[in-house]
Amino acid sequence: MTPSPQNSAAQRAAERAARESYGRLIAYLSSRTGDVAAAEDSLAEAFVAALRQWPVDGVPERPEAWLHAVAKRRQVDGIRRLVDGDRFAAEIRILSDQILPEIDEMPDRRTALLFACAHDGIEPSIRAPLMLQTVLGFSAAEIAAAFLLPPSTLSQRLVRAKARIKKDGVEFQIPDRSELPERMQAVLDAVYTAYTKGWSDADNAAGVDLAEEALWLGAVVVGLLPEEPEAKGVLALMLYAEARRAARTNGRGDFVPLSEQDVSQWDAQMIHAATKLLIAANQDPRSGRFQIEAAIQSAQIARRLGGAATLDEIVQLYDLLALVSPSPVVRLNRAMTIAQRDGPATALSLLDEVGQDERMLTYQPYWASRASVCASLGMRELAKAAFRQAIGLSSHPAVRVYLQRRLDAIDIS
Repeated sequence: MTPSPQNSAAQRAAERAARESYGRLIAYLSSRTGDVAAAEDSLAEAFVAALRQWPVDGVPERPEAWLHAVAKRRQVDGIRRLVDGDRFAAEIRILSDQILPEIDEMPDRRTALLFACAHDGIEPSIRAPLMLQTVLGFSAAEIAAAFLLPPSTLSQRLVRAKARIKKDGVEFQIPDRSELPERMQAVLDAVYTAYTKGWSDADNAAGVDLAEEALWLGAVVVGLLPEEPEAKGVLALMLYAEARRAARTNGRGDFVPLSEQDVSQWDAQMIHAATKLLIAANQDPRSGRFQIEAAIQSAQIARRLGGAATLDEIVQLYDLLALVSPSPVVRLNRAMTIAQRDGPATALSLLDEVGQDERMLTYQPYWASRASVCASLGMRELAKAAFRQAIGLSSHPAVRVYLQRRLDAIDIS
């Protein structure tokens, strides 16, 4: 049966409200009680009511206000069912300043919700999924598909995380200045984790959706915390990567590394937007990991586009990144930049040092990098062994095919 125009209009209005208002409503509904799950249930009932009533009564002039009013009534009804007498009165007093306020006067508490999701008491691996569900309204099934987890497993972990927020009395507020840098890093780490997961699963529709929603979430964070340079930095970093998505594979679906990508397929508008964000972030004297990583991406893109960025400058940026956020991955990427500048022999000695970190034993890019350097030096057997290791560790089909071709080329040469 073809849906009526009224039903279609109601559906579109509900979908738009879900996209634009879900996180704001959840943050507001849960901020005083600390009960994220109850807020989600109340808002879900409000959306069901909207789909039932809007086709009949028409879409309200202010859909967000309508949804908030209905969800708030459901929230109050839920408390009434659970408790009575003096306790009910006390619970209602907690909510009294929130019942049916003017929506324009309703404070935007999404920032506080993000910080609650990134609280120390929440397991780091569940922070990104928790933000995606509470702020963007993703279902557990959608998030599970992107993170390659069984929906039931992720649902249980999300339920436990929300229960932890309520049990521990996690406050829905922006941390004070003394705590903000550490807590901000947890929020941005979760946003970037969601993006990189979607980026690595680019041949999977769920992965593409996840990357797009992480970009949306990054934009939300910048809008909510416009004075924080690292928020701009992480969004710039994601936009630089996203601008190259179309060039990551060729017409056959084969993986194409950055150095070989067709730059005409890069999204120039997205690169421009990323550059504006990075320039704005750099006006602040504070500098963090994401700003520096975005600067590295900017320099690498500029080199491919014929700009003035030099390998010396990129190495210097990696040196700065190693001071701000030391890790073997930073040292690995620095080594491969030095390979371009000084040749493979110098890079191999640096890779030997990086390889002493046991975490590199299961890190696919390390073995791919080592294979490439050994192949350049004519170390055929070492290169072949490293390529095989990299292939075994790769979860991306197109990357595996690319590495296999590199391996096969050694025997042909």
